[in-house]
Amino acid sequence: MSITPQTEPLTKIKSKQIIEFLKLGKRLDGRSLTQYRDVKIEAGVIGKAEGSAQVSLGNTRVLVGIKVETGPPYSDTPNMGVLTVNAELLPLAHEIFEPGPPDENSIELARVVDRSLRESKALDLESLVIVPGKLAYVVFVDIYILNHDGNLFDASEYAAISGLMNAKLPVVEVEGEEAKPTGDFKELPVRDCPVSVTIAKIDDALLVDPTLEEETMATAKITITTTKDGRICAIQKSGGGTFTFEEVMEAQKIARSKADEVRSLIPGWRG
Repeated sequence: MSITPQTEPLTKIKSKQIIEFLKLGKRLDGRSLTQYRDVKIEAGVIGKAEGSAQVSLGNTRVLVGIKVETGPPYSDTPNMGVLTVNAELLPLAHEIFEPGPPDENSIELARVVDRSLRESKALDLESLVIVPGKLAYVVFVDIYILNHDGNLFDASEYAAISGLMNAKLPVVEVEGEEAKPTGDFKELPVRDCPVSVTIAKIDDALLVDPTLEEETMATAKITITTTKDGRICAIQKSGGGTFTFEEVMEAQKIARSKADEVRSLIPGWRG
């Protein structure tokens, strides 16, 4: 399963150019192998949402909206709030994306972001309980892909954590079995800032933040998410190729280093 659209193969000339540049430690767009495209993060872009953010990663654009409601907690976690992540690959983002119910690619994308947030314990779910076992805050993270030019995992993850940082929690009062909004708001309890770093493998080269063309040529990708303390909390491998042990060790070293750079760009994160 891969988020990379199954488009027509790159021309032999373009593929050869990419390989020749990689042999020189360069890429067609002028970046080094470990360099990100321009990262732009704008928070608070949707006025009616509890939180939101838009991320541009080169030509890749992702919008995230955060919606907060109240409802029953899960029966197996009665003392925790609920976090739900959804992703939609809009047809305007790429010609291969079609309208309709979520496909395997959107489900995979949502799961990668969900795992990043959940395994890092970025959101203090225990503080989102209103009445244990009966009533809790339900936080929806809705991801919309606006333009796809590679590396949707990272762009979506940055938009999700930025949206949560920007979100406000409606204060409620409990009346019987219902939660009545008071009209006041407080900050969402975000306590960590997980950052994913995606690395593609083309021949023997490891490339950070692959473009769509590079993803098309890659034999495998690995996405490594780290917490603010540098702890690896999630790993996603995609593509039919393999990574050697040495390549995985190099990838995790790169991921930790690049994550600190990206984390400094997240609006609202104070470390």
